[in-house]
Amino acid sequence: MKVLLDTNIIIAREADYVRNKDIGLLFFWIDKLNYQKYIHPLTIKEIENHDDPEVINLFKVKLNSYIQLKTEAPEHSLVLKLCKPLDKSINDVNDTKLINELINKRVDFLITEDKKLYKKSKLLDLDSQVFTINSFLEKLISENPNLVDYKTLFVEKKYFGNINLKDSFFDSFREDYAGFDKWFNRKSDEPAYVCLNSGETLAFLYIKKEEESEIYDDIIPKFSKKKRLKIGTFKVNVNGYRLGERFLKIVFDNALKQKVDEIYVTIFNKSEEQKRLTDLLVGWGFKYWGIKKSDSGDEQVYVRDFKKMFDVSNPKLTFPYISFKSDAYLVPIYPEYHTSLFPDSILNTESSINFSENEPFRNALRKVYVSRSFIKNLHCGDTIVFYRTGGYYQSVITTIGIVDSVITDIKNEGEFISLCRKRSVFSNEELSSQWNYSSSKPFIVNFLYAYSFPHRINLKRLIELGIIQGTGDAPRGFKKITLSDFKKIIENTKTNKDIIINLI
Repeated sequence: MKVLLDTNIIIAREADYVRNKDIGLLFFWIDKLNYQKYIHPLTIKEIENHDDPEVINLFKVKLNSYIQLKTEAPEHSLVLKLCKPLDKSINDVNDTKLINELINKRVDFLITEDKKLYKKSKLLDLDSQVFTINSFLEKLISENPNLVDYKTLFVEKKYFGNINLKDSFFDSFREDYAGFDKWFNRKSDEPAYVCLNSGETLAFLYIKKEEESEIYDDIIPKFSKKKRLKIGTFKVNVNGYRLGERFLKIVFDNALKQKVDEIYVTIFNKSEEQKRLTDLLVGWGFKYWGIKKSDSGDEQVYVRDFKKMFDVSNPKLTFPYISFKSDAYLVPIYPEYHTSLFPDSILNTESSINFSENEPFRNALRKVYVSRSFIKNLHCGDTIVFYRTGGYYQSVITTIGIVDSVITDIKNEGEFISLCRKRSVFSNEELSSQWNYSSSKPFIVNFLYAYSFPHRINLKRLIELGIIQGTGDAPRGFKKITLSDFKKIIENTKTNKDIIINLI
């Protein structure tokens, strides 16, 4: 495989100071899988424009370890039509030249941290081949599980006093916040969420409920009186595992339990790691509010409105709320896949030891369901109730999902695997089998993992309630249910009704 590296990736790798700690892991994986690292002639030109001759000479030596494209590909007709009109600066022109190499199939992948370049790739339907550092790590890890070093990732709730403060994981907090160690020690009897591997901290989350009486004199504009959940400390070191989404679900679950009006976070947004975290939060409905003044400098403040509402066009923005106005469906999932896909929906008869979170799809909030159901006309915002198969007594409904999108027009097996792999419970081989199982091709439902029922009801009870009309009526694909039946499910599973909009 040929991987073209944008100039920003080369600089992140070869500069004398570390811009992005994940760059070393990226190159480790590229070398481990024997991918070839390519650079464009433009990278050489961009580096030659540097003001310092010593820097130029140093980089020229380092660039000898990459394969340089000797020529530039002819401009593709789609690039001329869709990308050229968007070019307003020399950087835009250079981006177009990079994407042109990809569409001409001179390279297999392009890695960049440039958001404009990714937007161009979507216009050209090449977004499955253009990656950031983090998304490429995720791709490699999900496609090569046998090569993953972390075998037992899982989230624990631990007291501060039982967490190793000397761990280098916390060094960035010490750099950003004066007196961090003292603050940490004062919290010794308070809980936090951590992900550990062999005693090493890989991810950390501390959240705190604040009452309406809380004073916010250091935040501009000033907050009004509301009940809030503060994300006090949040960091994820391990990329490719979607631990950020896993921790974000913990945030939303706590916000629901604490009945808050708002969630907020303060963040410096200086490092690549902090910027990536900010992008994650914004994608799930957080909005920039203002700044927080402190002795360590000004932090940016992001706020997530947590009032009951539902955005049918983008349910991520109002997650985890669901709406009674949306259509609802029952859909089956086999026991061997159920708990891997829904770690919070584990049954009492299962051991959590068997479901360590070392697979990206387990941690993801956005997941993939593959189906051959006759019913395909689901819409964004519809509700899915997952039915774990197993027979008259063992089959149970466990989980609520929210439809994010439905993809029925899939060109070929390669595209199908690419669309599914990072968020599906199936391996590449299993996905290939799914595609080739029959002439009737599967379709994809992207959904949000929203809620695990506190009380599970089995097939026997579903029949008694009239939701399923006998054992022969158990769902084999997407089975639409009435609003009345959905209400019965909500009542009998003892669901927290705070998650429901338009409760009638």
